[in-house]
Amino acid sequence: MADLEIYRKRLERIEELLSELSEYSGRGAIIIVEGKRDVLSLKRLGIEGNFELATHQSLFNFSEKISRLGSEVVILTDWDRRGDILAIKLSGYFQSFGLKPELEIRNKLRLISQKEIKDVESLYTYVSRLRLKTGSCSKQDFQ
Repeated sequence: MADLEIYRKRLERIEELLSELSEYSGRGAIIIVEGKRDVLSLKRLGIEGNFELATHQSLFNFSEKISRLGSEVVILTDWDRRGDILAIKLSGYFQSFGLKPELEIRNKLRLISQKEIKDVESLYTYVSRLRLKTGSCSKQDFQ
C-alpha cells in the first residue's frame, strides 16, 4: 500500500511539471529536446508546441539562431551523461546571448524518475505505467 502512495505522489509531481511545460508552450516557448522520439513522447503526453532538436548542428549556431527568435526557451535534454553535457553547454550559450533558459522542469523530472528512466523518450511510457499502477489511467494511455 505504501508503494501505491509513492507512485501516486510521483505521478502527481510529473503531471504538475507537464502542466508547467504546457504553460510555457502555450506562451510560445521553444522546447529543446535531443530527438524526434522525444517530441513524439511529449506530444503523446499532450504537450504541443515549438520543438527544436539540439543535435543536428553546432550548438553555438543553434543557440544563436534560437536566441534571435526572442522566445522563452525550455531545455529538456535527457538526464544521462550526454544530456547533462548538452544542457550545460546550451545553457551557457543561451546566457551568453542574454537569454535565461528554463532548466528546472528537466532537473525536477530527473529527480523524480532518476531510478526508472533516463530520457524524455521514455517519459510517455513511464507516465502510462504510473497511471496504470495508481488506477488513474485514461483511454489515451492505450492508444
